[in-house]
Amino acid sequence: MATTNLQSYELMVIFTPILSEDDYKNAQKKFSDFITEHGGKINNSNPWGLRSLAYPIAKKTTGLYWVLEYEAASDVNHKLEIQMNRDENIMRHMITRLDKYAVIYNNRKRNKGAETEAVNS
Repeated sequence: MATTNLQSYELMVIFTPILSEDDYKNAQKKFSDFITEHGGKINNSNPWGLRSLAYPIAKKTTGLYWVLEYEAASDVNHKLEIQMNRDENIMRHMITRLDKYAVIYNNRKRNKGAETEAVNS
């Protein structure tokens, strides 16, 4: 597999709200491990937790959100989508390719939040 041509991606997943905290963390680990096993690199994992949905999905009005930034070859996304479609705990998912400006923006936004927390401590 060609790991020299890694692209930056963002994965947003909405899990069913009936998951326990342990199941939620295990599901996150499962997909993070899947990416790293296929030559990818995790840049940031951000579990948002329980949020209201804009519209009901399968009669549910809330969901457990998770956002993951990673670098991987483009063929990994296809395999990842197959795994996510097989998982009954996932209500929706979306993979977005990030250009270099989005990566810079996300890093700056993340670091600004870390600086603000350090100043407030």
